[in-house]
Amino acid sequence: MNRVTFQPFLFLFLALFSFVSISVQGQSFSQAEIARWQQQAKQVTITRDTWGVPHIYGKTDADVVFGLLYTQCEDDFDRVEENYITSIGRLAEIEGESALYHDLRARLFMDSTQAIAIYKKSPAWMKSLLDAFASGTNYYLYTHPTVKPRLLKRFQPWMPLMFSEGSIGGNISVVPTERIKAFYEQRKSTSWLHNVDHYERESVGSNGFAIAPSKSATKNALLLINPHTSFYFRSEVHMVSQSGLNAYGAVTWGQFFIYQGFNENCGWMHTTSYADSMDEYLETIEKKNNALFYKHGSALKPVRTQTVRLPYKSGTGVQYKNFTMYFTEHGPIAGEKDGKWIAVDMMNTPLNALEQSYLRTKATGYASFKEVMKLNGNASNNTIFADRNGTIAYWHGNFMPKRDPKFDWSQPVDGSNPETDWKGLHSVDEIVQVRNPASGWIQNCNATPFTVSGNSSPEKGKYPAYMAPDAENYRGINAVRVLSRRSFFTLDTLIAAANDPHLVAFDELLPALLNAYQTVSGDSANQKNGLPEAIQILKSWNKSYGVTSIGQTLAIFWGEKIQKLARSRAAGDQRFDNLSLTAFTISSTTPQEKVTALAEVLTDLTRDFGTWKTPWGDINRYQRLTGNIQETYDDQKPSLPVAFTSSAWGSLAAFAAKTYPGTKKRYGSVGNSFVAVVEFGKRVKARSVVTGGQSSRPGAKHFTDQAPLYCEGNFKDVLFYPEDVQKHVEKTYHPGQ
Repeated sequence: MNRVTFQPFLFLFLALFSFVSISVQGQSFSQAEIARWQQQAKQVTITRDTWGVPHIYGKTDADVVFGLLYTQCEDDFDRVEENYITSIGRLAEIEGESALYHDLRARLFMDSTQAIAIYKKSPAWMKSLLDAFASGTNYYLYTHPTVKPRLLKRFQPWMPLMFSEGSIGGNISVVPTERIKAFYEQRKSTSWLHNVDHYERESVGSNGFAIAPSKSATKNALLLINPHTSFYFRSEVHMVSQSGLNAYGAVTWGQFFIYQGFNENCGWMHTTSYADSMDEYLETIEKKNNALFYKHGSALKPVRTQTVRLPYKSGTGVQYKNFTMYFTEHGPIAGEKDGKWIAVDMMNTPLNALEQSYLRTKATGYASFKEVMKLNGNASNNTIFADRNGTIAYWHGNFMPKRDPKFDWSQPVDGSNPETDWKGLHSVDEIVQVRNPASGWIQNCNATPFTVSGNSSPEKGKYPAYMAPDAENYRGINAVRVLSRRSFFTLDTLIAAANDPHLVAFDELLPALLNAYQTVSGDSANQKNGLPEAIQILKSWNKSYGVTSIGQTLAIFWGEKIQKLARSRAAGDQRFDNLSLTAFTISSTTPQEKVTALAEVLTDLTRDFGTWKTPWGDINRYQRLTGNIQETYDDQKPSLPVAFTSSAWGSLAAFAAKTYPGTKKRYGSVGNSFVAVVEFGKRVKARSVVTGGQSSRPGAKHFTDQAPLYCEGNFKDVLFYPEDVQKHVEKTYHPGQ
C-alpha cells in the first residue's frame, strides 16, 4: 500500500481513536476527560519563584486545586502516591504480606465504599474540589507518560475523604497493627493503645508561637509556624483564586489545602495533641446459636460482621486473604485482653474533617475561624492562631467527646456499662483554650495547655482530666523561658526565639553527672582516659547547641547512654515523658554508673572519630542524596553540619539524627520541616524555610538550595503579593506545558 492510498485509512483510524481511551504506561484515560483537563489547565497559571515555590492562580478554587495537585506531582509524585496507597489501605499490594494488617486497620475504620458514598452526597462546592484533585493528578500522569506509579494508575475523587486531616500521626495510626494481627489471627493480647510512648514521639511534634500586639514592636500580631515531621513531609505552596482564596503555607503531599499557614487575614499553626479524642471499650462477648453478641446494660446486641478480601504481593503474583471484621456500637474490634474484645471509638466524620481543613484557609479572622472549628473535624491537633486585628488564640484539640468524668479515660473502659458511652461532643467554647492572654504570648510544643501563656494560662481545675492529659516537656519549658524574657518581638527576634539554643534537659541531667563525679573522683580509675578534662569541658559548657561545641557532643552521647541504662530497669508497662524519664534516670543510676557511662562515651567517640574532642557539627549532619522516600546516607559524600538537635533535650529547633548502616556520623530525618514567621499588618510580611528544597529530583536546582539556610536557622522572604512574585519569577506556565 502506497502513502497516498494509506492516508484515508489513517484519518479514519484517528477519528475512531478519538472515541476510545488513551493508555499511557497502563494509565487509561478517555479522550473526553483529557479534553476537559486540557480546558481546565488553560484556566490555571503556575508561577514558580526563584526558590521553586509554586504560586498557583485560577478563576475558581477548583482551578487552583487542579494546579496544586499538578505541581505536587511535578515536585514529588512518589510521596503523593505513597500517602494515598497508605490511607486507602493498599500497602500490601506493593510491600507484601507484612503490610496486610496495616491495610486491615485502614479498612476497619474506613473503606472506599463509605468514601464513595460520602463523595456522592458531598455539597457541590466540595465535590468540585474533589473532582479537581483527581483531575489535576491524572492530568499530570497523562502528560508525563514516563512516570511509572507503583500502584495507583488513576486517582479517584473520593480518595481525599480517607486522608482528610493532614497530620503526620494520630487517629488510626496509634492503633497498633500488632494487636490487630494478634486478634484477627490468633486472638492473643498484646500492646495497648494507651501505652503509646510520648517520649519516642518527641521529635514528631511541633512548636507554635503567637505574639499579641502588646508584645510586638510594630503592634501587629506575629505567628511562628514550626512543625516537626519526617523530612520532606510537606511542600511550600501559594494558592490564589478569584473566589477569595489566597493562602500560603505547607501542604501535605496529595492534599489540597494549606495545612499550616496563613492568608492575608489570619494564620494557623497545628501541634500534635494528646487531648483524649478516642477511647477503647472492653466488650463482653457471648455466643448464641453460632451468632456473636455483646453486652450493653441489660441487653445483648448483635456483633456486626463484614468480610473483606485483601490483596497482597507475593513471589508468585497477587494473592488474597479474607478477614471477617467485627464491630460494636463503640467501633471496630481492634484487639483482645483477658477474654474481652477491644473496640475503638474515634472521630469518623471525614467530610467534616475535610471541609474544616479547607474552609479555615479562607477564614477572615478570629470569628470566622472559630465558626469553621464548630465542624469539630480535627481530632489530633491543637491550634495556635493570630489575625490582622491583633487577636491571638489557642485551642487544645477540637473533636472532644463528652464523657462521665468518674471514669479513667486514659485506660480502656467497660463497654457493657452504658454510663461509659459518649454523650455527644463538647462545643468549641467548652474545650481548653485561651484568647488574648494578658501575658501577650501563646506557645504550644505538644505539652500541657496549662502553661501556654505563662501566668495567663487556662486553669486546669476548670476542665475534665480527659481534655488535657498532656504532660509538660522540655520544649514547653524552653518556650516559656524565651517568650517571657523579651519585652517586644519582631520577625527577626521571633526567629531568634524559635532557634534559641538552650538545651533545658541538661539543666537537670548535667548537675547529676557533675555531682556524681565529685562523689567518685577519688577512685584512681576515674582519673584516667581523659575523664577529668571531659568533666571540665562539661562544667564550662553553656548547655546550648553549636556546631563547634564539644560539650554538646559529650552531653548528648552521655545522656543517651545513661537514659538507655535507666530504661532497661523500668517496669515493662512504665511510661515516660521528657521530665519523668530524666527524674527516673537520675534516681535509678548510681554515681559510679553515671561516671562510667561518660568514660564509655570517650571510648566510643575515640573509636569512631579518632578523638573524643569532636565538635557536634562534625557528627550531626544534613544530607540529601537520592530524594527517595527512604533516603540513604554516606559518610564519604557531602553533607552539612547542623547545630540543633533532638527536641527530647529541649531544643526548640528539632533535628533528630541517627547513624545508618555504614555510617559513623549521624544524619537527620525528622524535625524542622516547613518553618515560617508571619506578621499581620496592613500588608502581610513573612519569611520561611524548608528542609532542603522544593524538588525531590537529585541534580535539580531546588533539590537542596534551601539546605544552607535550613542548617543555619536562616529564612528567606515569602513572596505573597503579585508584585513581589513578579520580581522573582523563574518560570510561568499552564499545567501540561
